[in-house]
Amino acid sequence: MKNRNSYILGLSVPLLLGLSALADPITPLPITAIQASHLDWQVTGEGVAFAALRGDRFVEPYMAMVRLPAGLVSPPHTKSTNMFGVVLSGTMYHVPAGEDQANAVPLSAGSYYQIPAGLAHVSSCVSKEECITFLYQDGNFDFLPVTEQPNTVTPISGEAP
Repeated sequence: MKNRNSYILGLSVPLLLGLSALADPITPLPITAIQASHLDWQVTGEGVAFAALRGDRFVEPYMAMVRLPAGLVSPPHTKSTNMFGVVLSGTMYHVPAGEDQANAVPLSAGSYYQIPAGLAHVSSCVSKEECITFLYQDGNFDFLPVTEQPNTVTPISGEAP
């Protein structure tokens, strides 16, 4: 029986490999290229601008360029999904809520940051010029301000990251 199973397996693998070679080849996706001058910036009431690159940030995981006004300091807030970013211009701080910004790591152009879901934090553009960052969030966008009561958040959509 053992030899019979080996024989069947020995015939099956080449057959499957042969059939997969006959299948339609994978069609590659086209290159997406968007010049900076063609980004479609959508500005929130707080002056933070989002330019969608991929995905609808209110519905699904997304990638976007985000522009924060110079001097902007967000209120303490959380996100319900993980956030990953690369600073492209300006200098930013992201610090856990309640932590002194004097201890923050300055994030200038080329710097990477990751903010885990559920971590109450404050985001700031501390440079004299606006801050621009590439942002990926592994779920839909939300901005959940931290209220006076610990571990209580109130959802607001379309707010600063």
